[in-house]
Amino acid sequence: QPDVVILAAAIVGGIHANRSMPTAFISNNICIQTNVIDGAHRAGVGKLLFLGSSCIYPRDCPQPMKESYLLTGPLEFTNRSYAIAKISGIEMCWAYNRQYGTRYLAVMPPNLYGIRDNFDLENSHVLQALIRKAHEAKVAGLSVMSAWGTGKARREFLFSDDFADACVFLLNRLDENGKGLIEDSHPPIVNIGSGVDLTISELVAVVCEIVGFRGRIDWDYSKPNGSPQKLLDISRLSLLGWKSTTDLHKGIRVTYGDFLTQLHKESE
Repeated sequence: QPDVVILAAAIVGGIHANRSMPTAFISNNICIQTNVIDGAHRAGVGKLLFLGSSCIYPRDCPQPMKESYLLTGPLEFTNRSYAIAKISGIEMCWAYNRQYGTRYLAVMPPNLYGIRDNFDLENSHVLQALIRKAHEAKVAGLSVMSAWGTGKARREFLFSDDFADACVFLLNRLDENGKGLIEDSHPPIVNIGSGVDLTISELVAVVCEIVGFRGRIDWDYSKPNGSPQKLLDISRLSLLGWKSTTDLHKGIRVTYGDFLTQLHKESE
């Protein structure tokens, strides 16, 4: 019998995927969460870590976004179905904790990236898609690369290894009865992030520098920006003693190197 369940499975993607398949993002994710969370309880598993998303917070809530801002305003429309599914998962964890005394904790990451990532242009997230687009533009010798929106939206990114380390850190806290993390009075949420954000325009510049694309960026203003800013307030986690260690430039270099390794394996 497992001592803990980490629920990382989900249907995920960027703005294009969320807009194209909203039913999959809400129905499939709710099914995954319901089956795993209820199954964990039925199997007698007392600890569970549910991976949520920063999109659970209102589109125009104050920045940085505190855990207490959940359900205080309208959601961003472009990923509303996904956000509602994740909010349902948080509510399930909270309900099981109150009714059965479990220690089911929901963690909210920003945009994650890292080794063995998904770089598909149709359903990957913004950083991963930019890495692929910049690489393909460089290899093709193009002078222009397109990018969605205005470039003014701000996003926070966290290297996947750092996120995994934070999850283990919090699971160890749950071993100590989850004091300060699991309370009947509020949802069991903890934000995990780097505490730093940047504009998409700045992100494109960093990616192009690392990949080696020296051309011009053609911003497609007809495409949506999504939320204007998504910076997590990580005060709770910082007070517990955890902080990220991989800066964005280093993380993107490692991720791009792994992308090249994947391409090499696919060509063999």
